[in-house]
Amino acid sequence: MAEVKDPSPVMREKPLDTSNRDAIAEGIVGLLKPCVLEIDERVKCVRESQVDLRQQIDSLADDLKRISDSQQVPADLDPYVKKLSNARRRVMLVNNILQNVQDRLGKLHYNVSKETARRKALLDPPSPGPPK
Repeated sequence: MAEVKDPSPVMREKPLDTSNRDAIAEGIVGLLKPCVLEIDERVKCVRESQVDLRQQIDSLADDLKRISDSQQVPADLDPYVKKLSNARRRVMLVNNILQNVQDRLGKLHYNVSKETARRKALLDPPSPGPPK
């Protein structure tokens, strides 16, 4: 009986050896880490802006309420105060979402750093002890 050869020996792939796998993993971590750090920094900036906006909305609502209370013929500012309150509520919702995103990014950053340290420890040979 004739022996049948595999017509596509190039299609068969060898499993990645440890050094190649570690190099690929380190490359992926190297690509992701700067992105995670940049996104984290931008989320912090947006959160600070949201806090500032919320404070300004509160201040404006207080000012409108004081103006409305001090007028002899009160202007109907209640609809505007309600709009500001709704805007404040939406800002707080966005702030909560941003907080969750920042927490997730922090966890991702921690895991990336931990994985990088683990991989580095695997790649670095243990140092020999002091000579005796």
